[in-house]
Order: sequence, then C-alpha cells, then structure tokens
Amino acid sequence: MYSKNERGSAGLITVIAIIVVIVIAAMIVVPKYNNLVSGEETVDAAWAQVENQLQRRFDLVPNLVNTVKGYAKQEEEIFTQIANARTQYGNANTVGEAAEANNDLSSALSRLLVVIENYPTLKSDVQFTRLMDELAGTENRLAVARKDYNDTVQQFNNTVRRFPGNLIAGMFSFEQKDYFEIKEGVEEAPAVDFD
Repeated sequence: MYSKNERGSAGLITVIAIIVVIVIAAMIVVPKYNNLVSGEETVDAAWAQVENQLQRRFDLVPNLVNTVKGYAKQEEEIFTQIANARTQYGNANTVGEAAEANNDLSSALSRLLVVIENYPTLKSDVQFTRLMDELAGTENRLAVARKDYNDTVQQFNNTVRRFPGNLIAGMFSFEQKDYFEIKEGVEEAPAVDFD
C-alpha cells in the first residue's frame, strides 16, 4: 500500500501534469483563435471596401443614365437593365449575390457604352465626360478593392484549412469565406475610351 505522503505526491504530480497540459493547450489555442478572429475582421474590412466602391459605382450610374437618357431615349431596355441591377445589389445579402449584381451591372454598362458610341454630341458633353471619368476611377478602385478582398479571403481560408487552425476553427465555428468572383466574360471593366 501507498503511504499518505506517497498518495499526496502522486496526486500533486497528476494535478501539475494536468495544469501543464492545459497551459500548453492554451498556448496553442489562444494565439490561433486570436489569429482567426483577426483574419475574419480583416476579411470583413476588405469586404466593406468592396461594398464602398460598389456603392460609389451604383450611385454614379443614375447620373450617367440620366445624362445619356436625354440623348438616347430609345435605349430604354438598357436603362431598365441598369435599374434592375441596382435593385438586385440593394437586396444582396451575401458576397455571391453582390457579385451577381455587379456582373449584371457590368454587362449593362458595357452595352450602354456601345450605345454611347452612336451619339457623338453626348461624348462632348462636359457633365457626361466628368461622370465617365468618375466611373473610370471607381472601376479602378473597385478592381483594387476586389483584389484586396480576395487576398484576405485567401489568407483567412488558408488559416481555417491548415492544421492546427482547422481544429480550432471547427471548435469555434469559423468557416471559409467566399471569394468575390465574376462571371466569365465580364472580367474587364467597361471600356471608357472616347477617342
């Protein structure tokens, strides 16, 4: 039989071993958890920038449409498509829905720019030229924001999928984020060249 001192020593060693295991686990889990939280916040911030540029774009479009409407009254179908895309964006709840609305607007804007080519006096209108310059700048900022967002999503998804991050992500319900993807055929921003 063990003496009282031997049982006390064994119990103390067990308690110390449990504490050491808990401390080591905490040293692994806490930094990974904090890394996942930081990554998720970075993805959310990058998405906010994409939304900011999308909103800027969607706000510019009605001014552009109204300017063109004065010259191209018979192009009502394109104006309707643009309005529908803006409504779709306003109702978007996910990255995929926002990307779809963006794709639809890009397609409608491309068709609008083709129509504009038929109205040389419109291309010389100062307000129209200013709006097109703002749209071109917004398209560039949107492309940068999309790239930044997708880069942060890639980093976050790598963290969520790699070991031991995948275990910790699973314990705390962190899930992979969606990329901002565009439909095939709308990879290019609408051309804004009036030369």
